[in-house]
Amino acid sequence: MARRTFWRLGYEGASICDLTEAMGITPQSLYAAFKSKAGLYRESLEQYRRTDGAYVWNILAEEPVTAIAFRRVLTQAARQYARSDLPPGCMMSISITSCAEENQAVAAHASKMRLEALARFRARIEKGIEAGDVPAGIDALTTARFLQMTIQGMSVQARDGATEEDLLAVAEMAADQLDTRLTST
Repeated sequence: MARRTFWRLGYEGASICDLTEAMGITPQSLYAAFKSKAGLYRESLEQYRRTDGAYVWNILAEEPVTAIAFRRVLTQAARQYARSDLPPGCMMSISITSCAEENQAVAAHASKMRLEALARFRARIEKGIEAGDVPAGIDALTTARFLQMTIQGMSVQARDGATEEDLLAVAEMAADQLDTRLTST
């Protein structure tokens, strides 16, 4: 439950008291198991990537057509970010983007994970180029950035109260743009 606490409150907003209460443990147990709040946060990010955030990588692995894969990712992100049983938005996108100087290493870790996601989007586009379902002349990095920026923007909008319907409309618009880009020859 530490994952949801960090997701809901952000890295700096989540106190040791909040975290231990959510986990049902003592501060001593937290430090014994994770060494620090930062260690728990890193583990929580990894857990998020394996659980609530895994849909992205599952879709990209199972969908053979690149444009359809990214449409599904955008649509699922809209649904995921607006779920009432989870904190709004994407934990990796919003839980730490700026922070106090002493937490820069934690922010750098989260940034590294976001850059890994960007690299995976780019690799999926390049795979589509190799497979022939994406035009050879496309700028894979710029296209991957467009996708990631859209998803991150949807995450922030969900945090600010955008509904699933609002997010699905944005996902549809972005997917249409990607379809045009990824399928034109």
